Amino acid sequence: MTTPTAVWLLALAVAAAAAPLQAQVPPTTTEAAAYQNLHAAAQRGDLAAIQRLAVDKAALESRDKAGRTPLHVATFARQGRAVQALLQAGADHAALEQGRYDAVTIAAVADDEATLRVLLAGGASAGLTTSRYDGTALIAAAHLGHDGVVRQLIQAGAPLDHVNNLHWTAVIEAIVLGDGGPRHQATLKALLDAGASTQRADRSGTTPLQLAQARGYTAMVQLLQAAGAR
Repeated sequence: MTTPTAVWLLALAVAAAAAPLQAQVPPTTTEAAAYQNLHAAAQRGDLAAIQRLAVDKAALESRDKAGRTPLHVATFARQGRAVQALLQAGADHAALEQGRYDAVTIAAVADDEATLRVLLAGGASAGLTTSRYDGTALIAAAHLGHDGVVRQLIQAGAPLDHVNNLHWTAVIEAIVLGDGGPRHQATLKALLDAGASTQRADRSGTTPLQLAQARGYTAMVQLLQAAGAR
């Protein structure tokens, strides 16, 4: 006989397996080789070309076939100096590519702390709602256990308790989409230390503590209990 708990665990496993498949897609090698003008300069990190071409404000917001601006391309390519030059030229750091990802979320998912630091220093927001899940860069980073990124985003004022359309917060994603290992533990600790809610439950009413207990994540259970979870 199938119990309600078994049904919930099955649904959770399906969601967890599906979620990573919807991440943003970087330019392929073929796409990158075909880039021209400012997209090509951004991909290569060619600062002289960026400075020359970025005087055309329309070029700054031009899009490739996947809706990527030169800033998105530079971020995917981990070209931090190019990112800085594009921002200084007036590139829109809030622009979303066709998957609804901004540059901050792209850097967060890539675990690219250096480029993220450049973006945030250049005025990019840590609080945009992005992706088909109506999430945030913080939720995406928590899902992946990118603890250094999480700490940067928290310091930059990312909303701690944003709820995406799966009805999950960053705390919940760190648990249900994580592996319970050291980096996801460090991620959860950073969120809890910053004051993220331990009581905000998922759509079924299951709390973060119950989620951690159900998965056998003892270290996470202890972190949550120490932060007052019940």
